Amino acid sequence: MRVTAVLVSFAVMSFFTTSAAAENKPSATALQALDQQTRQLERIHSMVVAYNGEIIHEHHQGGPGVASPANIKSLSKTVLAAITGAAIEADIIDSVEQPMVDLFGEHLPSGVDPKVSEITVAHLLALQAGLERTSGSHYGAWVASDNWVNDAITRPFVDEPGGEMLYSTGTSHLLSAALTHASGETTHALAQRLLGDPLNITIRPWLRDPQGIYFGGNDMQLSPRALIEVGELYRNNGLVIDESGNQQRILPKGWVETSWQPRGTSRWTGDGYGFGWFITQLAGEDVYYGRGYGGQALFVIPEREMTVVITSDPNPPSPGGQFQQRLNGLVEGLLSSNE
Repeated sequence: MRVTAVLVSFAVMSFFTTSAAAENKPSATALQALDQQTRQLERIHSMVVAYNGEIIHEHHQGGPGVASPANIKSLSKTVLAAITGAAIEADIIDSVEQPMVDLFGEHLPSGVDPKVSEITVAHLLALQAGLERTSGSHYGAWVASDNWVNDAITRPFVDEPGGEMLYSTGTSHLLSAALTHASGETTHALAQRLLGDPLNITIRPWLRDPQGIYFGGNDMQLSPRALIEVGELYRNNGLVIDESGNQQRILPKGWVETSWQPRGTSRWTGDGYGFGWFITQLAGEDVYYGRGYGGQALFVIPEREMTVVITSDPNPPSPGGQFQQRLNGLVEGLLSSNE
């Protein structure tokens, strides 16, 4: 009788677990509605939805296909954060508290402000270096300079390291340079070895600065399907899980939780920002997302076991922050349809 009772109890628990999982899965009607809403946003190229580790929906209406590399613009910052986590797991970097100057070593430019020594890997990841921004109105002059690293690292301090989130691609570029100097490999080589190979995705070479440092935080080329794998890596707490259930740790234990803790706040959206990820709520769910110019986005919704990728026309003019809110609206509608 005891065995029978245990078996019945297990069966009931399995039923409810399966039912709960089924409730999270977007319905065919919800996905059809998503496609209809997406078609109204002509700038969007592709939409890919994964549920519980499997791609369940793909929509393509322009530009590169879902399996073709696309310029993900500043969504590259989210991928760069993953590369950094993988570098810590591989003992290339000690921890996020390691000072940036330790990683630069002899490559540190002369004459920098002594306060630069206070900047840590965590500050670079969270865009809290304190240095004057290279994005916005400063961007053109920065990328036209003959040494992007020197230009970014010698800018005046407008806040203390660890202070306000200052959205600056130059800060991310310093992280790319730090990875290169610490490892003796290019950022692209690290990206493919530590992230691409375990995830079974291809990360193509992308733009380099005049000194050969791969652009940190912009212009990476990944397909929507490849971005799904990056999102799933975070949804699975830094583990790659194969079809047999075998696990391989790519990101350090606790990395995802730490990455998704807000350390600063976006001036434009009010959303929190962690290590390469924005933090918000949609349809009552905690949502973590990376974004890039023109409408590139990667969303992870852990409680719904979902990852969503959107790619769009990356060419100017930018549709602005309101377009990101429309992308958020697409995801919110998808989540709300299952409530």
